Amino acid sequence: MDEDGNLQISNSNYNGEEEEDPENNTLNQPLLKRHRTLSSTPLALVGAKVSHIESLDYEINENDLFKHDWRSRSKTQVFQYIFLKWTLACLVGLFTGLIATLINLAVENIAGYKLLAVGYYIGQDRFWTGLMIFTGANLGLTLVATVLVVYFAPTAAGPGIPEIKAYLNGIDTPNMFGFTTMMVKIVGSIGAVAAGLDLGKEGPLVHIGSCIASLLGQGGPDNHRIKWRWLRYFNNDRDRRDLITCGSASGVCAAFRSPVGGVLFALEEVATWWRSALLWRTFFSTAVVVVVLRAFIEICNSGKCGLFGSGGLIMFDVSHVEVRYHAADIIPVTLIGVFGGILGSLYNHLLHKVLRLYNLINQKGKIHKVLLSLGVSLFTSVCLYGLPFLAECKPCNPSIDETCPTNGRSGNFKQFNCPNGYYNDLATLLLTTNDDAVRNIFSSNTPNEFGMVSLWIFFGLYCILGLITFGIATPSGLFLPIILMGSAYGRMLGTAMGSYTNIDQGLYAVLGAASLMAGSMRMTVSLCVIFLELTNNLLLLPITMFVLLIAKTVGDSFNLSIYEIILHLKGLPFLEANPEPWMRNLTVGELNDAKPPVVTLNGVEKVANIVDVLRNTTHNAFPVLDGTDQTTGTELHGLILRAHLVKVLKKRWFLNEKRRTEEWEVREKFTPVELAEREDNFDDVAITSSEMQLYVDLHPLTNTTPYTVVQSMSVAKALVLFRSVGLRHLLVVPKIQASGMSPVIGMLTRQDLRAYNILQAFPHLDKHKSGKAR
Repeated sequence: MDEDGNLQISNSNYNGEEEEDPENNTLNQPLLKRHRTLSSTPLALVGAKVSHIESLDYEINENDLFKHDWRSRSKTQVFQYIFLKWTLACLVGLFTGLIATLINLAVENIAGYKLLAVGYYIGQDRFWTGLMIFTGANLGLTLVATVLVVYFAPTAAGPGIPEIKAYLNGIDTPNMFGFTTMMVKIVGSIGAVAAGLDLGKEGPLVHIGSCIASLLGQGGPDNHRIKWRWLRYFNNDRDRRDLITCGSASGVCAAFRSPVGGVLFALEEVATWWRSALLWRTFFSTAVVVVVLRAFIEICNSGKCGLFGSGGLIMFDVSHVEVRYHAADIIPVTLIGVFGGILGSLYNHLLHKVLRLYNLINQKGKIHKVLLSLGVSLFTSVCLYGLPFLAECKPCNPSIDETCPTNGRSGNFKQFNCPNGYYNDLATLLLTTNDDAVRNIFSSNTPNEFGMVSLWIFFGLYCILGLITFGIATPSGLFLPIILMGSAYGRMLGTAMGSYTNIDQGLYAVLGAASLMAGSMRMTVSLCVIFLELTNNLLLLPITMFVLLIAKTVGDSFNLSIYEIILHLKGLPFLEANPEPWMRNLTVGELNDAKPPVVTLNGVEKVANIVDVLRNTTHNAFPVLDGTDQTTGTELHGLILRAHLVKVLKKRWFLNEKRRTEEWEVREKFTPVELAEREDNFDDVAITSSEMQLYVDLHPLTNTTPYTVVQSMSVAKALVLFRSVGLRHLLVVPKIQASGMSPVIGMLTRQDLRAYNILQAFPHLDKHKSGKAR
């Protein structure tokens, strides 16, 4: 697979000549000749903005300052640190729940009043006026969302989940979690969802929760940070990663009212690194979200939230439906799973092509992005309003307790253009909010409510809208569009089965939605729990699990998940959990030979040499070596970060003579909290010519326990170590250190371990790269 997510089939030899299988090579056999050096391009799309990509420092920097700070911590300080971690987790859940409620209130009221106005003119048979109001309101809301994204926060475009996956994988995504991005995401989500576009607010809520977590951890926006001493303990990549994990789980919980599903989503889909303590904190955050949402539901049920009512927070309750299934039902349930896997992988493939096309359009300028969004909004509005005229009016069933027909903003039997006593089933699905459309198609004990023709039109329309809407310059989520498509074909299959099945058609719609999500997103455990908490019916568990497993298996046989495709399209250097099979035939020593020589520093180094290294390289860490005489040889003292070298130069921590400093000298100048912060802007440093001749003792600031691998280790094993621990640098040491040989022969980074970059240096492996294609 290449970096854009294209599947590439390996070239087979059809000449009848026998080729050597690289899987049978041993690690001791040298590879074929290298064609070019290992290179990478650290540029990627973050949101809709091209940014320079750096990695994050998740590794603990065990230098002398850190060791002294760790030894000197009292029990009170340790308790304070732990207490603050739980306090921040609580605040993440609290603010995520409040903002989710605000978004739901705004969407339901804006969309509700819009639909009431349209319904008023429809009731007077003034259909053209209703179309103008409907289209005009949607265009205005779309314009607001698009202009905010295009001109103020390009990183707020899309769902944000691929970038969160990348951040938790160890990739710094600039401006992705800023205050401006969060505000644009909130307002843009309200505008885009209220405009009736085929997108959801679930993905944006995950991004918003992560933004809240990041802002709380760093003490506020970049330009107005709170400088409280206790907050500075969290201003490092490691603690920020844990907070953003809590934020992503809280976002899913706020979107679906699914606390356990939110935790499992963070574990299964977005998080690369996990531990039991983080599990408890994410669960605590989601529990706080549920409490906040439940409190506002009670308030809104009393009528104090305008048109919010019971429809604002997604909850498709089918607990009142009696679930009965027999052995014969295994056939339609299996078909739903197979269809979900096939359609999900087809949707991923087509969306990949559409996103490439949109990228060409967006490159033409900001105005083209705005016009593209407005064009999609216009097409969506005309289809939602005009297609119900193609449906036949159906008589109301007097045995049903619900009101029929209705002309309000919601309701399961929309009258639209039908006479009294009749309803338009297609208008019931289209001329409403996306949340209400899902509730209507999930409705149970209504076997004849929707005709097959209307379901086909609904399914076809949302397949088209799902492809053309995602990718425009607005905050957008994939969950709800996929649920709408999947529920349509699930209900169609239930309608076609008729009396041959014991399962309600509404439950078929639920299974269809679950299967398409598994076929596209390739989630299983978290998706199963989310749907159980959404539908509030535990009896659906066996068949839901069965459907999800089939859909994921079928989808995996065709292509990658939708989020992995987006990661490749954006060029984010995401490290997969499973290395390519051919990586076991390549050693890190051979891989290191394709790189330029490693730049090292001495334990006590001249200022001029440090300045020269910082000025002429972009490396973020440098091995520190000790001992250059013939008797003791050279030893690897550790690894020093570029940010620490810059901090040394800015603080002018220089020595007049070449010597090692005492422990108290470095503690007078630096604190462990300072060294945890990022500061690598070398351009602000001005060194005089006299200072160039001074010395710096790098020993106290050097990480004396960096991760190292021997040069004979396979790249596959090194990749697993690199990803599992969350490293930024991995030193390569010789297997046998001879006299006069350097103790470190190279250093590997994230870009060096990517399959695509390795194949650029070793193109002969290209015909064998079948891991991803399979």
